[in-house]
Amino acid sequence: MRGFKQFLMRGNIVDLAIAVVVGTAFTAVVQSLVKNILTPLIAAIGGEPDFSSLTFTINGSKFGYGTFINDVIAFIVVAAVIYFVIVLPLAKANEMRQRGEEPEPQEEPAISDEAKLLTEIRDLLAANNNPAAAPLAGQPPQYG
Repeated sequence: MRGFKQFLMRGNIVDLAIAVVVGTAFTAVVQSLVKNILTPLIAAIGGEPDFSSLTFTINGSKFGYGTFINDVIAFIVVAAVIYFVIVLPLAKANEMRQRGEEPEPQEEPAISDEAKLLTEIRDLLAANNNPAAAPLAGQPPQYG
């Protein structure tokens, strides 16, 4: 059970679960957009108020192609939103990064001569492995 818990608590699994929930909510919004705005707009131009009622019959079998048209419109809207809101901005960001437009890393501050001398002394004391000569940080050195 511990391994299963670790698997579930990984960042990727949690991110995926969040994406599924947000995607489901987004699908409901897009379906509402298609049903309440785009379909009536297209119907105003084409004259059909509801595509879901469009059907044809062959040998007693009824085919509802209007619902399919609604689903295709919903798919196109979702694909367009994903492309223009997610894919295109990420592609532009990657392009800028590849061109080298990232900020340059800042240089480390210059070390004074005194700091260099103290660093050399510390390194020499550590090289001698003399515990009395190399005091702990924050403690004064003990002589004699």
